[in-house]
Amino acid sequence: MKPILVVDDDPQMRDALREAIQRLGYEATVAENGQDGLIKMAGTPFAMIITDMKMPRMDGLQFLKEVRRRVGNLPVLVITGYGTVENAVETMKEGATDYLMKPFSFDKLNAKISSIMESTAADREIITGNPKMVRLLQITRDVAAGDTTVLIYGESGTGKELIARYIHGQSLRKLKPFVAVNCAAIPEHLMESELFGHEKGSFTGATDKKPGKFELANDGTILLDEIGEMPMGLQAKLLRVLQEREIDRIGGKHTIPINTRVLATTNRDLRKEAAAGTFREDLYYRLSVFPLHVPPLRERPEDISLLSEYFVKKFSALLNKEVKGLTEDALSFLLRNEWRGNIRELENALHRAVLLSRGQLIDISDFMLDEPTPAQKTSLHADDNSKRGIKEMERDLIMKTLRDVNGNKTKAAKILGVNVRTIRNKLSEYGKNFPDE
Repeated sequence: MKPILVVDDDPQMRDALREAIQRLGYEATVAENGQDGLIKMAGTPFAMIITDMKMPRMDGLQFLKEVRRRVGNLPVLVITGYGTVENAVETMKEGATDYLMKPFSFDKLNAKISSIMESTAADREIITGNPKMVRLLQITRDVAAGDTTVLIYGESGTGKELIARYIHGQSLRKLKPFVAVNCAAIPEHLMESELFGHEKGSFTGATDKKPGKFELANDGTILLDEIGEMPMGLQAKLLRVLQEREIDRIGGKHTIPINTRVLATTNRDLRKEAAAGTFREDLYYRLSVFPLHVPPLRERPEDISLLSEYFVKKFSALLNKEVKGLTEDALSFLLRNEWRGNIRELENALHRAVLLSRGQLIDISDFMLDEPTPAQKTSLHADDNSKRGIKEMERDLIMKTLRDVNGNKTKAAKILGVNVRTIRNKLSEYGKNFPDE
């Protein structure tokens, strides 16, 4: 696994960033300034870079420009001081992957690093042997060359965002920002500010000027993830942005021209919703200039074994284990499963299996953290003693993980690839208790 390069002139910040990166399971290399960072880059390929803005000899912006000239689309997370909004906008225009404003919590830093590492892995890895997906990728490469607005639709967990990032990575905008906005995760009263920005004093709590996501994505690509969740009132404003190619900050006196390619994803049937009046029909047709359908995993049986091999290698390296693959019974179980949660469900299952596995091959019993699925029930024929052993492994794993995260059930659930309710149910079953976070 490639290390992460940290560039910062503050020794305490360098050490803190290195420790945070190592806690996430990645290696870290540190540099004192931009010139030192370029020297380190000459001998080592890196997975991503984290750089401060203000540094002697070569500041973060100069360093970013040189990284873009030498390496192309290597992801760069820029750390910038509070209130320097213009610097943040400029770094995004120069191709920064994302920025983090000081002061920040390490939870926010961890979230940024994890998101970037996952998304850039997705950029490199579209794993498929399925004829439908192969054809989809051929079409995707063709549509990437232009600036057409694309609507990517399909079930949750099928890889829609991955396809969107692939389009950006194959386009002429690939060295410019890719900004993803999860429309389902932003509260309705904050969404307009998040998309279009606001001026200082434009509403209660607007203590500083803030650029919106469209502005940050200028000259690059913006992904409106789960666009079907956008409120109707904001849909009209989005339609105007798409038609006029300009935005209005909240409280702003002038419009701001933008040059941003728009991609959107949805797990809903927006055609039916438009006909029913629950989604703007004019916006639907404006977004679906080029619609792409991503088929569910159950229609791609060829991909299950390929993806399983990839995830086993990924989590084995991340968790520092020596798992080499799956037994025939385990692979047969995976092929028979319906995977209603698609690739995301398969990934979580294999994450748990690698954690539980005590040998070099994953067996069916290693998939038993959640309640057994119908496919598991027909596949598992272990005797009572074996089941007790599995339950003990499961309990030990859950308790160890909770201790490692100081009892935070949300963090433990994320590490184990299950929901928080599963953790609480298991603790109740064991007669154990950790205080709610």
